[in-house]
Amino acid sequence: MSKQSIVEAIKNYTKIIIHRHVRPDPDAYGSQVGLARMIQASFPGKQVFLTGEGEDSLNFLATMDEVPDEAYRGALVIICDTANQARIDDQRYNNGDLLIKIDHHPEVDTYGDIQWVDTSASSTSEMIYQLYEEFSSEGLVIKEDAARLLYAGIVGDTGRFLFPSTTERTLSYAAQLVNYKFDRSSLFNEMYKTPVHVAKLKGYVLQNFTVHEAGYSTVKLDKETLKQFNVTPSETSQLVGLLGDIEGILTWAFFVEEEETIRVRLRSKGPVINGVAANHNGGGHPMASGASASSWSETDQIAQELKEVCIQYKENKEQA
Repeated sequence: MSKQSIVEAIKNYTKIIIHRHVRPDPDAYGSQVGLARMIQASFPGKQVFLTGEGEDSLNFLATMDEVPDEAYRGALVIICDTANQARIDDQRYNNGDLLIKIDHHPEVDTYGDIQWVDTSASSTSEMIYQLYEEFSSEGLVIKEDAARLLYAGIVGDTGRFLFPSTTERTLSYAAQLVNYKFDRSSLFNEMYKTPVHVAKLKGYVLQNFTVHEAGYSTVKLDKETLKQFNVTPSETSQLVGLLGDIEGILTWAFFVEEEETIRVRLRSKGPVINGVAANHNGGGHPMASGASASSWSETDQIAQELKEVCIQYKENKEQA
């Protein structure tokens, strides 16, 4: 890892293309676009492109560019917030001249000519601000638009600073970012507003979840249920933290049926669950991960694995 090498590469290339992961969240957008805005403010002569499938719910943060194939010729490519190559949005990422990976997830794939992976960071947005803080003397500049994006990414990935990933460094950077003149109230309203149809699905989930004795819970949202509430699979991301305050639940899973697969969102208040995700074409953080299942019978297997990690977690606590 060499942050100096990353800064030197940014200085040396006139054309930079920035990617992030599929099915983006605020940190994916925050780090990707926040880095782009920082580069544009620092080096106005550079061409900086943002690529990836747009996410309507995040359009208030930014929109993506149409990037032609020829743009990759002689370009620096930077991947933000993506642990494995399969989840990189826009698979042209290897078509550039130099590839950089910046990420805070536990390592899944080793890729890139330059890698900076810091699992102690709350978010990749935090890492982008760290890059600015350490190299502002070399010309890096942050303005209000970048500050807003990075703050949104940090807030999103820390659950408004409630998750254990929040550190003294996280809070220090957040405190510095709020000194920039962007509308925090408007930003929070956009990040956490709930459409009426999603709110109704939230009520359905709260009426139908169960807590198993071992301490895990699962929620099944099949196509019929999504159609009933007129909710898209991506909109269900707003519900994933819903069971976190329920007494007796240590870990939980949302199984969301898409066209060709079942998306699995895993969360925990103690048991380590990214191993379960890794068993099912996924990965992520110890307490927040994602995976995919090819059938409902595979979701039953995932539920069994959650049961096992809960039992092991309780046994370990009793022995401690």
